[in-house]
Amino acid sequence: MPPVSVLFPPRAERVQWDDYLTRELLCASERVADGSVVPTLDMARLRSELAEFDFATPRALDELLPWTIAQLEHGVVHMTNPRYFGLFNPAPSFPALCGDRITGVFNPQLATATTSPAAVEIESHVISAIARRVGLPPEATGHFTSGGSEANYTAVLCALTHANDRFALDGARCFRGQPVFYISRESHLAWVKIGHQAGIGRSAVRQVPTDGTGRMDVVALERMLTEDTARGCVPVLIVATAGTTNAGMIDPIERCAELARAHGLWLHVDAAWGGAVIASQRLRGVLSGIERADSVTIDAHKWFATTMGCGMFITRDPLILSRTFQVSTGFMPSNTATVDPYVTTAQWSRRFLGVRLFLSLAAAGWNGYAQHVERSADLIARLRALLVEREWRIVNDSPLALLCVEPPADGPDARTIGAHVLASGRAWIAVAKYEGRDVLRICLTHGEATIDDIRELVDALTDACRSPQSLTAASA
Repeated sequence: MPPVSVLFPPRAERVQWDDYLTRELLCASERVADGSVVPTLDMARLRSELAEFDFATPRALDELLPWTIAQLEHGVVHMTNPRYFGLFNPAPSFPALCGDRITGVFNPQLATATTSPAAVEIESHVISAIARRVGLPPEATGHFTSGGSEANYTAVLCALTHANDRFALDGARCFRGQPVFYISRESHLAWVKIGHQAGIGRSAVRQVPTDGTGRMDVVALERMLTEDTARGCVPVLIVATAGTTNAGMIDPIERCAELARAHGLWLHVDAAWGGAVIASQRLRGVLSGIERADSVTIDAHKWFATTMGCGMFITRDPLILSRTFQVSTGFMPSNTATVDPYVTTAQWSRRFLGVRLFLSLAAAGWNGYAQHVERSADLIARLRALLVEREWRIVNDSPLALLCVEPPADGPDARTIGAHVLASGRAWIAVAKYEGRDVLRICLTHGEATIDDIRELVDALTDACRSPQSLTAASA
């Protein structure tokens, strides 16, 4: 029986559709760059059209492909638009897009080095290069992950295993008291979910106050360590964040390292966003102390500008991953000369993630990435100057490409301005909390953003600073 031709078309048809996608996706990207940053989708129409897809009657690709492109063009917040000043996910680099396409065709399974020796070796090579750039020792190891949450979850499991060898077999009951770990209250709240996932509970996630600048207060951390130990808890991990979500602040990594060593704890640096500054000789000093970490998270799909999702977990301990994830099964082909990913990671079947960063890093080199990161920092500095000229208040002091700002004293509040900017579609910014107050959060990591995009944002903010009556009229 021949294969179903629509699922496995002949070569000529594949070439036709590949060419179509290359052309149409490029045109869509150009329209996105010139259009609204926010969705313009008619949801009622989308739901009505989706209802017609009963999957009983086949549809032709020449109908399906343009329909799908159109829904995404109008139905998502466009992080690929240079006026997206939002979260930490910029437009992906072109080499990363090529990597995704190559991976989709070969579809390697990265559970074992036997099934995908080239892919596993390429990823290992990239991880080693990143580890050396961080400043970890030559034996440092790690792997790619689905994102920062998985990498940070891996850090918790490694810390628990490091603290008690019986954790892998017996779980949390092997500890004499409740295991706990420490994060800044400005850390990503994925850590709370991770405490639940790891089986030690959300109450095990101890949120340390900040020092008034958005950074972890190490005096409060030391006090909490002492108090928790006295009441029978078992501290296992300190997490220092390098680039907090709300304000781009960097916790005092050196002091966290000193406390971790003094108390025999695992030190993890969550550098999911800020870790990209390792590329820049000019900026990397802001991460002083990261080389002392037991493990590090860096997301390539953030400032390294690969496609989603492409996280990394890196550790100085070459054995901890095997101790944490080791399993044995007869049905998996195993290469005894290497450590297979399925016995050193939380995942089993996994996509070839690392090729995106491999191609980008190989094409640009460290100097190219340094220019990419420094360009973002320089543009945010120009934005800062333009806003200060207009009497906006800069409330954070991040060395990274993120501003937290408050509007002029006689203008509307941050939430009103943020809503107005989003409604205009001219730019995307977020409203966040900084030390208990509402601020506008502006992050710039798009590799193709220009000073014109900066000026457009300033104009949008200026328009939004009109009187509340004018804002109401504009919304109407």
